[in-house]
Amino acid sequence: MAGLIPQHFIDDLLSRVDIVEVIDKRVKLRKTGKNYSACCPFHQEKTPSFSVEPDKQFYYCFGCGAGGNALGFVMDFDHKDFPEAVETLANDLGLTVPREQGSGQQDARRKSEHDALVAALEQANQYYQQQLRQHPSRQRAVSYLKSRGLTGQIAKRFGIGLAPPGWENLLQELEHKYRIDRATMEKAGLVIAREAAKRKSDTDSHYDRFRDRIMFPIRDARGRVIGFGGRVLGDDKPKYLNSPETPVYHKGRELYGLYESRQASRKPERFLIVEGYMDVVALAQHGIDFAVATLGTATNATHLTRLFRLVPEVVFCFDGDDAGRAAAWRALAASLPLMEDGRQIRFLFLPEGEDPDTLVRKEGSKGFLARLDKARSLSDYFFEHLLEELDATSMDGRAKLFSQAIPLIKQLPRGLFQQLMLDELARQTQSQRETINELLNNTPAPTEPTTSPVPPAPPEWPDTPPGSGRQSAAEPALNTRPKQRVQKPAALAALELLLHQPDLAQSTEINVEQLRLLDDPDTSLLLELLEFARSHPNTGTYALLGHCYGTPQGNRLTQLLKNEKITPEAGRSHEFSFIIKSLQQEAEKQAMRRQLLERLKPLSRSAKNEPMD
Repeated sequence: MAGLIPQHFIDDLLSRVDIVEVIDKRVKLRKTGKNYSACCPFHQEKTPSFSVEPDKQFYYCFGCGAGGNALGFVMDFDHKDFPEAVETLANDLGLTVPREQGSGQQDARRKSEHDALVAALEQANQYYQQQLRQHPSRQRAVSYLKSRGLTGQIAKRFGIGLAPPGWENLLQELEHKYRIDRATMEKAGLVIAREAAKRKSDTDSHYDRFRDRIMFPIRDARGRVIGFGGRVLGDDKPKYLNSPETPVYHKGRELYGLYESRQASRKPERFLIVEGYMDVVALAQHGIDFAVATLGTATNATHLTRLFRLVPEVVFCFDGDDAGRAAAWRALAASLPLMEDGRQIRFLFLPEGEDPDTLVRKEGSKGFLARLDKARSLSDYFFEHLLEELDATSMDGRAKLFSQAIPLIKQLPRGLFQQLMLDELARQTQSQRETINELLNNTPAPTEPTTSPVPPAPPEWPDTPPGSGRQSAAEPALNTRPKQRVQKPAALAALELLLHQPDLAQSTEINVEQLRLLDDPDTSLLLELLEFARSHPNTGTYALLGHCYGTPQGNRLTQLLKNEKITPEAGRSHEFSFIIKSLQQEAEKQAMRRQLLERLKPLSRSAKNEPMD
């Protein structure tokens, strides 16, 4: 990798690929008139709503709103970033991806370092698996795994291995056999540097991080080993030891067992989040292949977003004790902003003293699945938890329930589920919905810091097309008063819209020179993309990303495209025009202020030179 991918190559690539062929390799398509259809690979459905249009070289799902060109599909379906998706399509056509010279040295170094770390981790994984088969102390590890009900087949599937006793076993293997330097091993989290005061020589500077432990490799979405978890065989502490954060491993993003689960089933119906490696493996041993585990962190929005891209339902599994319930409540709070209509979160609380590993061995898969089917819904657990320490029949209790529930319910995305939660709150407190709406409307919402002017709320856009799955202006208002919206900076909101619909640059009247007066990074980036889109009338979303690929601006756009909510398609032109107008008005105001200050300068200087009376 040596520099940016030229824009002309991306444009040429998209003109050569056939989106029908690209998608049909991954999802079986059926001819329906001039288009093709299938059940959407990005959400669960029984009736096909996923459509591919060969004339436009575009796909769209009327159920979940997913859509884009061939590059976008490969990115989402194969879980690849932009340059990897370009490489994939280019390889299919027998093309070599060119790189612009002079600007990619840093990228090249980063890519080289990444590859070296992944290679070291893969060699370590092979070494650990070999030791489980051959090391003299292997029997202790094998006996332990058998005592947990695991077979050699399941151990092989998850790549379970053994870090043998001793201080430099892995270090010597990687250094002498594969010529991997110690700095790379240390950066990969495989070895630890000794304290300077304890070093006897350069050859005695590091030691193995994992010793006398059963090893669980942690894989990314592509199956590459990016880290390890180690379970102690003796009495050492901690019981479980995880790889540290590295350039290739970020524990807040990854889920143990997700890759193995996707291999077992391309279209799972749900995921079960458990607490440990052994729980995931033990459940898989009993045919329950949809369990994943966080890696020493609480479940966060990144984890849930990844799972909801694949399934409509996520079940949390916790111990039934106080600690487990506290963890469950934290998980519920993290889930609220992601509870769009059609998604479901439930909570399974286990009997005291049990974990998924022990329970599935005791009751079998049938018994465990029966418990799973009875897991509490998010709404049930929400009110159950809040009502534990108050009396909803008293006035004080109802007031307390209001004060605790309203800020949480307000975090839910606007839609049917939020309406139902408000209905239940009204029932629990014997209150009128008008009262609930009033409280909801007057509860402050968090605000985002601004780096560019924030426009006033635009007029409502036209109704959303049927089946888009997004809120439309025709839906009933949640409150009797106008809803207070959490507003993005204007330039950021315009960037979001332009990314999803680049032809807005052609259809909207824009005074570019006037906008240049707004000296902030978001507006500058907006102007750059506007000029690019205008000079390339047929450009698409991923061409815009490619234009900025390899730069901080490109990274910012990629995150914006992935994480931000956008206006329904029918209203994008309307809102984009409104935002541009507000930016131009702000630019005009700033120009007037500057002119006024210039006029006042001579008066100020004159006043300073006037003699004292």
